[in-house]
Amino acid sequence: MSTPFTIHELLQAGDDKSISISGVDRPGLSYLELRNLVSRTAETLNGLGIGLNDRVAIVLPNGPEMATAFVAIAACATTAPLNPAYTQKEYDFYLSDLDARALLVEKGSNSPAVKAAKAHNIEVLELEALADLPAGSFSIGAAENDQHGRSESISMAGQDDIALVLHTSGTTSRPKIVPLTHKNICASAASIQNTLQLVQDDVCLNIMPLFHIHGLMAAVLATLGKGATVCCSPGFDALKFYSWLDRAKPTWYTAVPTMHQTILTRAKRNQEIVTESRLRFIRSSSSPLPPQVLHELEKTFEVPVVEAYAMTEASHQMTCNQLPPGVRKPGTVGCAAGPDVAIMDESAANLMPQGQTGEVVIRGENVTPGYENNPDANATCFVNGWFRTGDQGVMDQDGYLTITGRLKEIINRGGEKISPREVDDVLMDHPAVQQIVTFAMPHKSLGEDVAAAVVLKEGESADEAALRSFAAERLATFKVPRKILLLDEIPKGATGKLQRIGLAKKLGLA
Repeated sequence: MSTPFTIHELLQAGDDKSISISGVDRPGLSYLELRNLVSRTAETLNGLGIGLNDRVAIVLPNGPEMATAFVAIAACATTAPLNPAYTQKEYDFYLSDLDARALLVEKGSNSPAVKAAKAHNIEVLELEALADLPAGSFSIGAAENDQHGRSESISMAGQDDIALVLHTSGTTSRPKIVPLTHKNICASAASIQNTLQLVQDDVCLNIMPLFHIHGLMAAVLATLGKGATVCCSPGFDALKFYSWLDRAKPTWYTAVPTMHQTILTRAKRNQEIVTESRLRFIRSSSSPLPPQVLHELEKTFEVPVVEAYAMTEASHQMTCNQLPPGVRKPGTVGCAAGPDVAIMDESAANLMPQGQTGEVVIRGENVTPGYENNPDANATCFVNGWFRTGDQGVMDQDGYLTITGRLKEIINRGGEKISPREVDDVLMDHPAVQQIVTFAMPHKSLGEDVAAAVVLKEGESADEAALRSFAAERLATFKVPRKILLLDEIPKGATGKLQRIGLAKKLGLA
């Protein structure tokens, strides 16, 4: 089969009777049934006047219907998945900023998104899950019987049409809109398939939220593009993960580091399921995976763990460590696995040689054509054909990339520049530390000083003085956290990622 350039083409990879999407407790949807669902959805949307590049915001819970709705709508219009946990004020912003043509919610939904959509005169569509049919089956109807004209374009999307729009996290500025074309996401799906050596017999257990690029690309589209199966959970649940592992019999799963850490805390009490699992590898992405956690995962599940480096603007994956017999280097995010990857100097004018630290830049078919309605950001972030990631890193002689920090997260302590990740890595070696995030806190004379939030392992004990002493033996004095907070849980973002920016304020240190 030739390389697909659209989602409609990508879905041709699966055999008619093979399972495309399943749920943890429902029979799966075959590829023939999925392709038919996509065609019916296109016909329905076109009949409602919704066609190519019209934006349909999706507010649905995780699960098979969220996956199939994303695929089906993206094939003929543009999807804009939104976090179901948003407030009405947040929906007001996102729906307006996206210029959404319609909002898709569950039938009978009381989501604040519905009120926000009506306030903006955005049509509300209702998805009805067809429980008596295979997982992912649904029908769409308008919430109100308005009169609709037909869309001018009723065909499936082309490679340059926008398949997906997502916002950046906006931790330090107004969230930016990232449009991704069909060509972008199909190129990324192919890169992930190649990196993970996916085959049709593979089964991915998705525990990632499907309003985020990680789950949409790595779990759903990469799997479907190989004709394999993705089992869609209702969302990450540490108490249910091992029963899903037992019932779904996945060959791999992908998650953020905080999820992996939580999974490990329950491994011993589920040893029989671990022993009998079909996993052939585990993938981690979206934030740095401490090498200590990687080694514990490999020891527990007896499979290789590969860490990938990814971002929304790259349609997810940029680099990844290799599966055996390829090389894995814990602590690095691997080598280029899709786009070209290089290191650029501080002036953003020159590429730097291996071994020197600078800003990570990328270019390739999976990279967004540019932020929407934001010429200033585009002028800053796109330089000489390269996209500036905002991450600081260094590449070794084998082309393996180590991320040393987010440029905006580097702590400037009186002129001394400190990478929070370096402090994280040191304190993760303390036998009592389960999880840590180092961050900047305000300081009257220095500008910023080093702080850290720590969660201890169950049954272990350590106080702030002991942890500071441990760090002082391994770090230069100016890098030792001035303040260490011992917490039961560290605040996380919507996708389970630990977030350094803004943490000082959340924890009362600013």
